[in-house]
Amino acid sequence: MTGTTRSSADLDPRRRKILFRSWHRGTREMDLIMGRFADVHIGDFSEAELDDFERLIEVPDRDLFAWVTDKADTPANYDTSVFRSLKTFHAEGRGAWVG
Repeated sequence: MTGTTRSSADLDPRRRKILFRSWHRGTREMDLIMGRFADVHIGDFSEAELDDFERLIEVPDRDLFAWVTDKADTPANYDTSVFRSLKTFHAEGRGAWVG
């Protein structure tokens, strides 16, 4: 079970792959944060936003989690509009997890 609530049937192959990777990061906390965010936004991202989101997917979970939760400063090269949207999404409780 992935947790996703979004069908990937209407997505192009790149978006399908990104959606899958968002839900299969390594830690359940980041699966929920990234996966829920991708469920909502993946269909609307521009190509440049997809590039930014793919770069975030490559960041190790512990680093990305620290940035999202303000436990560490976000490096300038990752502080994009997509990252800020992800951070806001999580802060609003939409990327929250039970645990």
